Amino acid sequence: MPSRLTFASLAAAAVGVVVGLSVSAGVAAQEGTPPIGHDWTRFGWDARRSNASTDPTGITAETLGALQFQQVRLDGTVDASPIYLSAVSIGGASHDTFFVTTTYGKTIAVDADDGSMLWTYTPPGYDTWAGTYQYTTATPVADPGRDFIYTASPDGYIQKLAVADGSAVWRTAITRSPDRERIAASLNYFRGRVFATTGSYFDAPPYQGHVAALDAGSGALANVWNALCSHRAQLIDPTECAESDAGIWGRAGAVIDPTTGHVFVATGNGHWNGRRYWGDAVLELDSTFELVGSYTPRDTNTLEDLDLDLGSTAPVLLDDGHIAQGGKDGRIRVVTLEKMHAETPQRGGEIQTVATPSGSALLTAPAVSRTAAAVWMFAADDYGTAAWRFRDGRLHERWRNSTPGTSPVSAGGLLYVYDGRGGLHIYEPGSGQEIAVLPCGRGHWNSPIVADGRIALPEGGAAEQSLGGVLDIWRLPGRTLDAAAARRRSSAPR
Repeated sequence: MPSRLTFASLAAAAVGVVVGLSVSAGVAAQEGTPPIGHDWTRFGWDARRSNASTDPTGITAETLGALQFQQVRLDGTVDASPIYLSAVSIGGASHDTFFVTTTYGKTIAVDADDGSMLWTYTPPGYDTWAGTYQYTTATPVADPGRDFIYTASPDGYIQKLAVADGSAVWRTAITRSPDRERIAASLNYFRGRVFATTGSYFDAPPYQGHVAALDAGSGALANVWNALCSHRAQLIDPTECAESDAGIWGRAGAVIDPTTGHVFVATGNGHWNGRRYWGDAVLELDSTFELVGSYTPRDTNTLEDLDLDLGSTAPVLLDDGHIAQGGKDGRIRVVTLEKMHAETPQRGGEIQTVATPSGSALLTAPAVSRTAAAVWMFAADDYGTAAWRFRDGRLHERWRNSTPGTSPVSAGGLLYVYDGRGGLHIYEPGSGQEIAVLPCGRGHWNSPIVADGRIALPEGGAAEQSLGGVLDIWRLPGRTLDAAAARRRSSAPR
């Protein structure tokens, strides 16, 4: 294994300047041709939110030393993840492009090669909430056709934007109380529908955690499932339900099993009775939003009383028969789908409980790498990072450290974990050996993506209520400013 790389020389890198990384002794920089044409279309990489890309990235322990760095100034803070589309047409030319949505709802297309702004979409009414508590931390999702992306804004709307110029095709509200119900979790897409969930601002009732599915073509609201008053399959004013809360705010939001099309969500604090009220629970909905499975811990009342949301993170699909569910109580529970499908919903029934990486609240989305040989789960919290191998229905811990992190990302045979205090840590996944730390600034729920010889990571947090921010980009040679200019010249219309 190569010795650990250090990149302290980047700490003072100027904004907008590409800087070469230093390499410690014994590590050779290899400048092979970066792979191309591998999109990263949503938070978590795929519909099941595995956070584990199977695409080649070109970035390995050996090529890390060749990375070049650029910091791009944005017109807003991105407390989320970017997405990426390769070789899309914008302004009459082909661009590899990052797309980000700021906390106040601006969506920005950034040239992945030189960091230039290609377009910016500003939602109607932006000036009325910019700089206030009303914000979103949702990552956009791209349409499979690659001509459109779907984004959220603090007014409670989802919009479909044209990749070519950022124009809005449609806008649809998914809440009747946008000043109370926040779109915190990232958007998802599956079989022609866009999925979004709602939580709250500062746990201030009344609000209603719910899942909404929109027809991607028309923007029509196709399905709604309310975590409280679940018998009402429509958007409701939160004052119209006898119970409040049960927000769905974990970073991954709606998790989709691509085999069945079923939707999995986890709720926060709220009343649970196993009939119409589903606070602190894991829920499985079929494609029509009929509830087909549920799980809540035995101590669900205690979780609610002590503000220990089960749904501080979304359900993790380990295999076809098991899920893992973290929580603010510092525990990760393994549950079988067979138990969730019991005819009468009951409390408890988990087959294993393990501690989160540090025993503190899990507020991030774990990564799950699934191959024919093994299933691995990686998780990080405010005080540590850990890895488990999942075998025979149980999580077996393989390593653990005391380095904090947001949502881990597995890509190209490496594990990327962003420490919100500053620093992107890169590990060998099987052993947990730290290979490198890429210097960067502080953040909150930001997490990286890795595609086509590039790493992209936003900095900053929504609580800062800032109207500015930055996007950090690391690139392999061949993905730099000069190479970008040459590609644009060669692809320009003649």
